[in-house]
Amino acid sequence: MSTEEKVASHYTHGSLETAILQTLAADGKDIDNLRIRDLADIDEFHLGRHAATVDFARDLDLSAGLRLADIGSGLGGPARHFADSYGCIVSGVDLTEEFVQVANSLTVRCGLADQVAFRQGSALALPFESGSFDRATLIHVGMNIEDKARLFSEVRRILKPGGRFGLYEIMQMRDGTLPFPMPWAMEQETSFVRSPDVYRHLLAEAGFTVELEQDRSALVIRLAHEARARAAAAGEVRDQGVRTLMGPRAGERMSNVNVSVEGGLLAPIEMIARAV
Repeated sequence: MSTEEKVASHYTHGSLETAILQTLAADGKDIDNLRIRDLADIDEFHLGRHAATVDFARDLDLSAGLRLADIGSGLGGPARHFADSYGCIVSGVDLTEEFVQVANSLTVRCGLADQVAFRQGSALALPFESGSFDRATLIHVGMNIEDKARLFSEVRRILKPGGRFGLYEIMQMRDGTLPFPMPWAMEQETSFVRSPDVYRHLLAEAGFTVELEQDRSALVIRLAHEARARAAAAGEVRDQGVRTLMGPRAGERMSNVNVSVEGGLLAPIEMIARAV
């Protein structure tokens, strides 16, 4: 299999929508009339979850009517937030067909299908016309993409001059060996974590100027500690939504990334770059 086929296979669940709807129904949610907040523990699997999405969206300077491409859109949580909170028109693209199907279904159930739509495709050959977007986002996606130069060139192609590209990526901050499995890869073969220096260099080569960069580790560590404390106090299993998506090794995978962030080996880095 190609790297992209291996990545898509890694994320494919097989009966993900059924599992998600069963989890929501068990929590007392009306699955035929969902609200975005009903999905808070289900549809955002990046570090910092919804709190990180809220801050990220604010930094992107979003407003009603802007066209936004969400690349590697997953189950669609951030895309739905951009549309619901700011009035953006969002087009999501993801490599994994099952994610696309579930993202579209959840969007319909939330009543946002007129603002948000998802399609299957590769970030290295985006299925969009040149210069057709005001914003583009990449949230915890680059770790699975080796050819970041081509990725950033494609993003620059679809953005209008002056458009903004927001990245929220896990990056490597010092030398060291990553512990596997990780949320994005079971082994090194499909993991392509790089440093902020590499991102900055490749963004500049693709025609971007980085206007904002910040390390979100403190937020992620604080929220992880709070979640552990709440689960311990309630005697509950943590991150049921994550376990629904990742399966029986979810705890090990999340522990590995959290330990790596707390130890300074990895960091969730936000960058906002302008297309020049």
